[in-house]
Amino acid sequence: MKWLPKISLLAAMTTALACAPVAFATGAHAATTRYEVESAPATCAGLIESNHAGFSGSGFCNADNASGAAAQFTVTAPAAGAATIAIRYANGGTSDRPADVLVNGTVAHPGSAFDPTGAWTTWVTKTLTVSLNAGDNTIRLNPTTAAGLPNIDYLETGAPASATTTVWLAGDSTVAANSGGNIVGWGRELGAYLTGDATVVNSAIGGRSVQTWLYESAVTGTKNSAGECVLSSTAYAARWQAMLDASSGMKAGDHLFIQFGINDGSSTCPRHVGSARYRELLTTMVRAAQQRGAHPTLVTPVSALSCSGGTATPTRGFLTETFDVGRATGAPVIDLHKLSYTLYNSLRLCPFNGDYSSGPVGAFFADDHTHFEAAGARQIAGLVATAVRDQRLALSAYLR
Repeated sequence: MKWLPKISLLAAMTTALACAPVAFATGAHAATTRYEVESAPATCAGLIESNHAGFSGSGFCNADNASGAAAQFTVTAPAAGAATIAIRYANGGTSDRPADVLVNGTVAHPGSAFDPTGAWTTWVTKTLTVSLNAGDNTIRLNPTTAAGLPNIDYLETGAPASATTTVWLAGDSTVAANSGGNIVGWGRELGAYLTGDATVVNSAIGGRSVQTWLYESAVTGTKNSAGECVLSSTAYAARWQAMLDASSGMKAGDHLFIQFGINDGSSTCPRHVGSARYRELLTTMVRAAQQRGAHPTLVTPVSALSCSGGTATPTRGFLTETFDVGRATGAPVIDLHKLSYTLYNSLRLCPFNGDYSSGPVGAFFADDHTHFEAAGARQIAGLVATAVRDQRLALSAYLR
């Protein structure tokens, strides 16, 4: 616990606090702007104190020891897009004090960890990447446990002038770079829509459900009493281990796009994944990204071409489950399923005579109704990029 009772040592000090944010030029980085928590319009659901040395400005926020006792900042962005925020805090307790980080009322980083710093006079900086609107934005630190927040000193905004990001892709053959022959996934084409500051690492692989992607050969052909495929080992496949690697894997400000659901509906193992297990595994991936300060984005499975008369119709499952995970974790969801069959209709790919080798269908799909040739994959990647911009996701700062 923090020292109780809370006695504000600022009572004898002047109440005329500086309200204007302060801009700092930091070497090779773009100018950052500091927002002191004791300066309006910032708010603190507790007391502004100065009894622990090392803080900046005239004090820090010692919020009430309660869930929801928040500190909130109003920050100004010159343009819409991704921005780095740095939160300076001290946690002299022995336990994490997690908080949801909300941007303009929407949870951007749920349950973000504010780990112990060793002493209330030991101040550290937690860095996250968020998506801001042009103009004023609210950033709220909302504690999720009865312990409340750590002591909050200030929040800085700004990004390095040469900020780079990595876009990690996890999915099946419709995302993979190449699954043999002329089959190309949209993940191979996504880089064409991004600036040179974004690097795509495509770890999607054909034929995988979310479980076989995560565990590969550890998924056996036997089902347990719950109807789920038995794992012979809980060790992750190398592709996921690489993303989780502390030194070379996902880092703060990176992006993880996850698209499964096409192979998961198989009735037999190893591909089979039930609804509850699908939610569980997607949640595991989303949380892992969030814990590293990366931005996870869920993508519903891209539609195959199925025609009813002259209209392309929905073909995939696991849509509800994907949206459920998005709501539960705060991760955004791109409904590529709907976007894709809507695109097929705009291109008038239906009706057709079953020949996938000629005409507009032949230019879009490989020799089936599911996989794409390069031209089709490029258009599907364009749908993803457009959704990123339309939904104002953090990756939009890296779109061409």
